[in-house]
Amino acid sequence: MMGDSHCISHRATEAALRRRFITVLSFALLLPAVSISAQLTPLDYRKTCVCASNIISCSMMNLTNVPNGLPQYTAVLDLSFNSISRLRAEWTTVRLSRLDKLLLNNNGLTFLSSEAFVYVTKLRYLDLSSNGLRLLDELIFEPLEHLEVLLLYNNYISQIDRSAFSGLVMLQRLYLSHNQISRFPLELVKERSRLETLRLLDVSSNRIKVLPLQELQALPAWIKNGLYFHNNTLLCSCELYDMVASWHLKELSSATDFRSSHTCVLPGPQKEKMAILDLDKVHLNCSEVKIMDKEAYLEQFLMLDCDTRQKDIIKSWALPGNIPLSSANKTAVMRSDGSLQLGPLRVEDSGVYTCYATSDSFNETLYVTVVVFNSTASGGLENLKTAYTTLVACLVSIVLVLIYLYFTPCRCACCPGSDLEKDNPRDSLHSSTVSISQAHEETGQERVEGGGFPYRHVGFLDIKDQLEQNGRLNPIGEEDEEWQGDNKERRRSDAESVSSVCSDTPMVV
Repeated sequence: MMGDSHCISHRATEAALRRRFITVLSFALLLPAVSISAQLTPLDYRKTCVCASNIISCSMMNLTNVPNGLPQYTAVLDLSFNSISRLRAEWTTVRLSRLDKLLLNNNGLTFLSSEAFVYVTKLRYLDLSSNGLRLLDELIFEPLEHLEVLLLYNNYISQIDRSAFSGLVMLQRLYLSHNQISRFPLELVKERSRLETLRLLDVSSNRIKVLPLQELQALPAWIKNGLYFHNNTLLCSCELYDMVASWHLKELSSATDFRSSHTCVLPGPQKEKMAILDLDKVHLNCSEVKIMDKEAYLEQFLMLDCDTRQKDIIKSWALPGNIPLSSANKTAVMRSDGSLQLGPLRVEDSGVYTCYATSDSFNETLYVTVVVFNSTASGGLENLKTAYTTLVACLVSIVLVLIYLYFTPCRCACCPGSDLEKDNPRDSLHSSTVSISQAHEETGQERVEGGGFPYRHVGFLDIKDQLEQNGRLNPIGEEDEEWQGDNKERRRSDAESVSSVCSDTPMVV
């Protein structure tokens, strides 16, 4: 009996264990189904998130999708530190017209639908930092016309479409640091395409090698004050040093706050990093940057800019000697943009002009030194014109002298080589022509062989003087009978006389 009872109890135990095993196995098989059904079922924000009035916090809930059924009065939605990798167009099916802040940071987000923000157009703060975004498509943020702050730092962004930020007419701060950007987004700050309200653009810690230096230097100070580009692989140059040094002298926050982080890569195979502000010492020997005074001349007009680090603040000017600007002063007028127009300038207008910029949270004082020279700019130009005129006159005189020496015009009635003959040889005296006496060819040859020099006489005879020559020698010291000599010799003498006048040798009377 006892053996039978022991066998019965053993069998009962096995049956009980068998039933328990089946129960556990059935539960184990049902768990995946429950899990799958839970994922397919829309999440209820009331069960997965913490609600506090109009704030819904779903942070660190291991979510892969955005909970559905969000109330329309939601003002702040925190979805940070989850696993939401794709933000689709249908992530919300209702228009969240009061949503002011959306936090999606630290989610591993790799995809943004082009219609992801159609139902949240009133957003003012959007945090997409610390995700896996690689590119920003065109017009991706266009519906967010009220957005003021956009955080995109610590992603893998390498491509930004030039129209990606179009439509963000209220954007004030844009953070793009710690990405893989290689092109500076100049369209965000340049004159005609910039976002007018943008006060801070952070592109630090990227892969930018070249900056548009001239365009950046031309920007107003309130933009440069919030333009951060440190910790990039910029190529060293004196132009880069000039820009950073001038920003540092003006105490712009973008230069002074991260002075040690403003580095560049020296040219050469070693790719050595160097502090930009040290380029003037050893490596590139760049010239020292100084803030120059304003210089002008008498009667000129001069414009003084009050280039402050903040936008839309109240500005006022004080004249040299800390004299307040008044409407009675006609030579100093403040313009609508806050600049000061001076002119026509006088010597007493030299001095230090002070611009006071004030607002509720920020005050700034700028000093501009003006030097007025005691001369007019037009006077200097007139002196320069006089110098040029004198130089031209000297050159013309030299040319005329050379023409006279080497291209003397023939003054004779009969030039050499012409066949014209005068009927009366005495006409040469009446017409004030030149006649030169020369001995016969034999006598001339004797003189030359004897070391003498043939000479020529030049005479100019007036009619009045000719009348007084009766009974006297003619002007060339010969008797009147010689004028009746041999025609052949006379013609030869006339030809030689003509050729002598056209010769280069000096003429002696």
